[in-house]
Amino acid sequence: MTERDVITWNSLLTGYVRLGQMRKAGAVFEEIPDKTIVSWTAMVSGYTRIGCYGDALEIFRRMQMLGIEPDEISVVAVLPACSQLGALEVGKWIHRYSDKKRLLQSVSVCNALIEMYVKCGCIDQAWQLFDQMLERDVISWSTVIAGLANNGKAREAVELFQEMQRAKIEPNGITFLGLLSACSHAGLWKEGLEYFDSMRDEYKIEPGIEHYGCLVDLLGRAGHLDQALDKIKQMPMKPDSKIWGSLLSSCRTYCNLEIALVAMEQLQELEPDDAGNYVLLSNIYADLGRWEDVSRMRKLIRSKSMKKTPGCSLIEVNNAVLEFVSGDDTKPFAKDIFSMLELLVSHQSIPDDNIEAVSEDCC
Repeated sequence: MTERDVITWNSLLTGYVRLGQMRKAGAVFEEIPDKTIVSWTAMVSGYTRIGCYGDALEIFRRMQMLGIEPDEISVVAVLPACSQLGALEVGKWIHRYSDKKRLLQSVSVCNALIEMYVKCGCIDQAWQLFDQMLERDVISWSTVIAGLANNGKAREAVELFQEMQRAKIEPNGITFLGLLSACSHAGLWKEGLEYFDSMRDEYKIEPGIEHYGCLVDLLGRAGHLDQALDKIKQMPMKPDSKIWGSLLSSCRTYCNLEIALVAMEQLQELEPDDAGNYVLLSNIYADLGRWEDVSRMRKLIRSKSMKKTPGCSLIEVNNAVLEFVSGDDTKPFAKDIFSMLELLVSHQSIPDDNIEAVSEDCC
């Protein structure tokens, strides 16, 4: 083409983004002479869609530095990245900006903000925003129900679902995922079974594998392991490793070796190299005093050279998201960080001058 306008560039860029080819999309993006809000939003949305949340935030920051004001679509596109990374300060800035620009009149913007607050553990802020909404859709209700369930307010989640029913809002499959999770955390296993049955009978929603996973977790937490195993056998689809792993974990809680062996047999086929499953079974043997079996499990783990996936956590400092992995001592100021942790673990008082010194160095 001898002439290319902004529509041409954005069409090509959007095409690569929709295909998930973000490397090619990035190359096109850098070539665009006059980038518009559509160009920036496409990149943010593309990176968020493929799980490159840090890149999505970086593009959003570049957009801000150039003085390009986000619109409703770009705000909705970047908030899931804030949710996944726990970038609460960025999310709060977007909330203030949305309020200033009257974007909170959009149900989509409010829903995205609620999800961000929920996933960052700020359930009070999520509830306040939900309470202020003049119009709510099923996503609004479902997000808050799941947020309450996952933040230690399971009974409030069940009460909110009942309020949702009174408001004549039709629930969907996601609503029931949050509701079943709430029943599981609150120990309401009878109510959970009733809600599970009402999905099909009352609301004509066919349960998916995620709903069966919640049901197995619900029954397992309540100690009804035989019933949980029966539900697995009745599933219309093949159970996955998460469902069998949930059952195995419940068997550890209640020292049920018989069902644990059934779950482990399935997990050996689905996840033959997952050390965590073998460790769980070994712990059940240990709780029952079967030390020969414990030794056998440990030898099996060593013979297969299995390694447990290390845990990781994210923290936001000065608008930058940092990742810490268990056992990783390669981070800057690792020595200072571990020294501080040792002091905290030993419950020793930390002198004020030491705190200031460590804080200044780490920042």
